Amino acid sequence: MTKRAFDLVLATVGLIVLSPVLLAIAVWVRIDSPGPALFRQERVGRHGRPFTMLKFRTMRAEPSAAPSLLTLAADPRITRAGRLLRRTKLDELAQLLNVVRGEMSLVGPRPEVARYVALYPPAIRATVLSVRPGITDYAALAFRDESSLLSSGDSEAIYVSTILPRKLELYQRYVADQSLRTDIRLILLTLRALVRRDAADPPDAPGAS
Repeated sequence: MTKRAFDLVLATVGLIVLSPVLLAIAVWVRIDSPGPALFRQERVGRHGRPFTMLKFRTMRAEPSAAPSLLTLAADPRITRAGRLLRRTKLDELAQLLNVVRGEMSLVGPRPEVARYVALYPPAIRATVLSVRPGITDYAALAFRDESSLLSSGDSEAIYVSTILPRKLELYQRYVADQSLRTDIRLILLTLRALVRRDAADPPDAPGAS
């Protein structure tokens, strides 16, 4: 089975099986605060092509003159529903639609906004963008508590100087290791981490520094 067929089958089954949960989340988000159920943001996909990534909305829909691209653990913009959705990663389930549409994979480097992709060294950018971005990967597991890390100081400086370089190392590791076996293993590790709420790194993957 090809990676694309694997993604399409699992994402389609997931959308069907989880449809009551997805509908309940959408209704909850709408009731909890004014605004749409889904948050849409342009991200950079495979070969540098932009696409609209979906998430269930976890923040107030109020316009901001200079909205931050980074979210802190105690960000006042986060709604009551959003706090639970972010903690459990249920907001990411909307990305199954991105997978079905072929814009994302179940497993792959997390898609970034253009502002941060522009900071990738050229050779690393070519490697990371050679595959479809994913819902989970080594970096997603290693940085499950990223918002708390960003809250320890200047969030932009911390992300650019510390977190992003480490993510790029883990993205490159995934590209080098990619296979259906690796994807299945990372999906299982992600599910285990969600159930156990374990922020530790996956076995055999380099730890966050």
